[in-house]
Parts: sequence; structure tokens; C-alpha cells
Amino acid sequence: MSVVYLDYNATAPLRPEAIEAMADALRVVGNPSSVHGPGRAVRARVERARVEVAQLVNAAASEIYFTSGGTEANYLALGGLPALCQPGQIAVSAIEHDAVLHAAPEGCRRIPVGGNGLVDLAAFERMLADDRGSEIGLVSVMLANNETGVIQPVSEIARLTHAHGAYLHCDAVQAVGKTPVDIVALGADMLSLSAHKLGGPQGVGALVVRNNVPLRAIQRGGGQERGLRGGTENMPGIVGFGAAAIAAQRELAQVTALADLRNRLERAIARLAPDAVFFGQTVARLPNTANFAVPGLRSELQLMRLDLSGIAVSAGSACASGKVARSHVLSAMGIAPEIAECALRVSLGWQTVPADIEAFLAAWAAIAAPDTLKKAG
Repeated sequence: MSVVYLDYNATAPLRPEAIEAMADALRVVGNPSSVHGPGRAVRARVERARVEVAQLVNAAASEIYFTSGGTEANYLALGGLPALCQPGQIAVSAIEHDAVLHAAPEGCRRIPVGGNGLVDLAAFERMLADDRGSEIGLVSVMLANNETGVIQPVSEIARLTHAHGAYLHCDAVQAVGKTPVDIVALGADMLSLSAHKLGGPQGVGALVVRNNVPLRAIQRGGGQERGLRGGTENMPGIVGFGAAAIAAQRELAQVTALADLRNRLERAIARLAPDAVFFGQTVARLPNTANFAVPGLRSELQLMRLDLSGIAVSAGSACASGKVARSHVLSAMGIAPEIAECALRVSLGWQTVPADIEAFLAAWAAIAAPDTLKKAG
């Protein structure tokens, strides 16, 4: 049975450009820190990829620091400013990925969001205004939510943050490759990226650090990545990241077609289940993400039935050891628990075609039939 893959927010299929680039890189021997010819040749590949990743987010190559993924990038951003590591000095939004929530110190300030999933800017302004001692020195707000796809007003958040004299970190892992990302326009001081979300390999990411941020290494070793991240660079993975970045940037012009497929999916769901609730639908979202719930139709039932039909989707974040747990994102949005436990996330990507949407709808229609709802209740 062939699988219809609609879980791109968990990970995207590896792009052929990345596979080819990595296969070629794996045939090359040399440590990028070595000064001999083979080492310099490997270093050249790493630096070429650094330029390719930088171009995807309008950064300078000197601002790209490769990591093992988005999680490490987030930990470096939130832990690399030793003077700003106390709970009261860091503020993060309530809907951040667990990689940010766990990287932030326990008891850090939480920025609330509204029912549409957007950061409450008025509440954030009040938080900064009440911070008379200027303790808040670092703010972390994601660009696009991994569960709902809601895009945050990062440029406005950056304006407020900088007016307070603080730095802004932005987890852009879900956004890059799905919508244009420009670190200069956003005004962020640091930006986290991950290769596998845009069709690159798993196990490699980057932190973009503007030149004015006095970040320090939290993983020391041989001084790699200009002293900010110790450990021999994952050259094949980095090369694959660069190749995927080029391909993703080339395809950004096609995001409208992806949004059309997503909207077609949501319209069909609304016809099949008029009581369906769509999360974040009234504000700007990633073009590939649909998150919805049908009251009484629990996530676990949907996931199991769809999996048996060869349809791969999720109930939210895929980073919780394969567990289906209640979403902290939906809870922060004020969604009732009995609705949140029915949430289903469908996320599209570079290989998605109209036939995939039709296959999902055919399988889901059988699950959402009225007699199925009665049994689920």
C-alpha cells in the first residue's frame, strides 16, 4: 500500500538535490578544520553551503552558525547570553515549540496569545512597560507555529523588544522554505533554522546571529564554527542543507498553489463536517498547514484509521516521542480541552499533489460519518 504523506511540518521528504549533493560529499575525505589540501576542499564545501543557507533568509554568510538542528540552535540562542539567563530576564510566547520552552529557564515570563493564535501585542507591551528595572533582556517568539501555521507579527515584536533594549530570538524552523523569510525585514537578532523541515537531511540546522549579538558558546570543543559551536561539522549534512535551501528558495513562487490545495482541503472538510473548528484560519498562516477538530472525533481514532488507510498526518507536534498529548498551543489559545483532544494537523509540501488531497478526503470522510461520531462519543 502506497503512503500519502501529509505531515511535512514533522519532516519533509529529502529532496533529490540534497540526496545528490550528500552522496557526492560522502565520497570526499577531509576534516574541514585541517589545513592540508583535502581539508581545505571540505572547508570550501561547508562555506559554499553557508552562503546558500544565508541567501534563503537574507543574511550574511558570516552570520550562519551550523548546529545539529533547530533544538540545538534554540538552546544556543537562549543559553548563549550568560548575563540574561535568569528566569525574569527571558520572555517567550506561550505557543513556542518545546525546544524553546525547555531551553528557557523555569519560571521565565510567558507572553500570552489570543484565540486566533497571535501574540497579544497589548499584553506584551504591558509586560515591557511594567519591567521598570529593564530585567527582560531576551525575547523569543516563533515566526510560524508548527501546529496551527499561524504567522506572528515578528517585525512589530522586534520593534517593541528593541525599544526596551532587549534582544529578539525567532524560531523560524517551520517558516523557512514555506514562506519568504528575511531576517533584516523581521528585525530579529537571532533566527533558528532546521534542514529537514524544508527537504534537507535530519540532524543539521543553523542559528543565524546578527553581528551585534554577544553570543557565547554553550558547547565547547575545538573552536569550530568560529568558536561558537564546538565539534567537527557534519559536512555531508551541511552540504545537503545548502542544496535543499537553494531548491526551497526556487520553489517559493509556488506557495500560492500550495495554499490553494490547503484551502480546497478545508472547504471539503467543512462540507463533510459542518461543526468542524479550524484553528488560526482567520489570520495569516503558512500556506501548507491546516489544523482542525470535529467535536467528538478524537485525534487518536482519526490517526489510527487514517494510518490504516495509508494516510500520514499528525495531531500536532511530532517531537513528543510519538505520543498523542493535549496541545499546549491550543490550550494557550483558550481552546476547550474536549475540542483540543480532537485536533488533527494536515501539512502539505513540495511533493504534494491534488490526488493526495482527494485520497485524504476519501479516507477521512469514512471516519467522520455520523455513525462513526456516535460510536466515538
